[in-house]
Amino acid sequence: MGSNDRKQLHERLWAAAEQLRANSSLKLNEIAEPILGLIFLKFADVKFRRAKAEIEKEREKMTGRKPPITPDHYKQRGVPFIPDEAGYMYLMSLPEGKNIGKAINDAMKEIEQKNRELAGILPQDYTTLSSQPAENSRIILTLLKNFNQIPDDIDGDAFGEIYEYFLGEFARAEGQKGGEFFTPQSIVKLLVEIIEPYHGKIFDPACGSGGMFVQSANFVARHQKHKRPIMEEVGIYGQEKGANNMRIAKMNLAIHGLSGKIELANSFYEDPHKSIGQFDFVLANPPFNVKGKDKNGQIVIDPARLQGDKRYNYGLPITGKGEISNANYLWMQIFASALNDNGRAGFVMANSASDAGNAEKELRKKMIDAGLIDVIVSVGTNMFMNATLSCTLWFFDKRKNRTDRHTKMLFINAQDIFTPIDRSHSEWTEEQIQEIAGIVRRYREEKSEGKYKDIKGRCKVVTLNEIHANDYSLNPGRYIEIVETEMNDVDFDERMKKLKDEFTILTTEAHNLEKKIYKDWNRIL
Repeated sequence: MGSNDRKQLHERLWAAAEQLRANSSLKLNEIAEPILGLIFLKFADVKFRRAKAEIEKEREKMTGRKPPITPDHYKQRGVPFIPDEAGYMYLMSLPEGKNIGKAINDAMKEIEQKNRELAGILPQDYTTLSSQPAENSRIILTLLKNFNQIPDDIDGDAFGEIYEYFLGEFARAEGQKGGEFFTPQSIVKLLVEIIEPYHGKIFDPACGSGGMFVQSANFVARHQKHKRPIMEEVGIYGQEKGANNMRIAKMNLAIHGLSGKIELANSFYEDPHKSIGQFDFVLANPPFNVKGKDKNGQIVIDPARLQGDKRYNYGLPITGKGEISNANYLWMQIFASALNDNGRAGFVMANSASDAGNAEKELRKKMIDAGLIDVIVSVGTNMFMNATLSCTLWFFDKRKNRTDRHTKMLFINAQDIFTPIDRSHSEWTEEQIQEIAGIVRRYREEKSEGKYKDIKGRCKVVTLNEIHANDYSLNPGRYIEIVETEMNDVDFDERMKKLKDEFTILTTEAHNLEKKIYKDWNRIL
């Protein structure tokens, strides 16, 4: 299936989801899990039937007594066991008048019972999409038929693409709420390209939908010399405080053929993986600028519960009133403390953290002087589905102090690097991701891409003395001339007009060439 065909399939499937919203009183975020569950069920069913055919073919060649086929035969192949009455085609063929929602709930329970690793993950709320049982069954059947458009011969990556597409569309439709569990692929890809998780244990203490893990696995798959199972190369460890998001993350891993230890936890207080010094890589997009108290004066982060936690070895950002001023530097310490002596971390951070004052400034000074922070990338606006604000990508590197980079930091301005999707959303192409990551690789001198050099307006290596002289600010604008770019309506219209003009010129040239060829051909004849 070509890229255009896949795109059209994604759009058709999403149209079905929007139709469900139009015919239901439920909000889009309330149907996210059921819809993603059906996509998972379709994928699992396809994999199961393929594996069943392979197992039966192998058994035909066996002589003597043949042992019964068990769910373990499928587990050994990385395939969930699907009981007969949980199969996708069985559910689609149920007679009219049957409570299909209840049948799917029962199917999900059966799959969980036969596959212990899926216990507590699959959605089981298919009887509540409508208050009327008959209407509920009609909605479910429509969804089943629409998702059955996914061809049985489609590969796992294509299923993953569908899943990621839906996550992105849910985030776009739900705005800020949806953005809590989704980070755009191009942002994640750049984080992964810069920390280079070839082999080791990966940790995300705010893992949302698990996209960091999926892209890390994709990175490993692209760079493997000897093709081995991805799970032999990387270990996946995550934490997520939202139960719904945790289940979505586990389904996301499963649909990509991955598995990991994802725990339900509030990472500020809880450390179920005993993370200190345990991980080779940390990737995260934590919630920005969380305060100690909300607008109503309710405690959001209790400093008393943080006291004595060894993850916060640089200290707590406490105000004169004894409150947590901002959680940004709590997150950074969670990331830093989880790294082993060779560990690297890459994460998304609010711009304000770069030169925040008071207690946060003191923490930043300690991190800078410890040689922990290695690279800062300034990102332009409109890269996220749910916000137009720009952000910053930070990179820690525990290896840095054993290199000649121990007194240096790299700043990159990527604000003018983007490709517009529409008037309010942009992304990075693969080439743009490699352009930014290539600057970091040259700075580290780890790749044969030529020697690093400062580029005016793009990148600059700065010494710690310069950072001290700038009052420990890590605002890239202090060191590189940055002009923020925003994709406004005028920019978009101008670019579209230019593209249309170019297309018209190319079409005219092609038409003239066709006429010339036709004329020459007639003359020859």
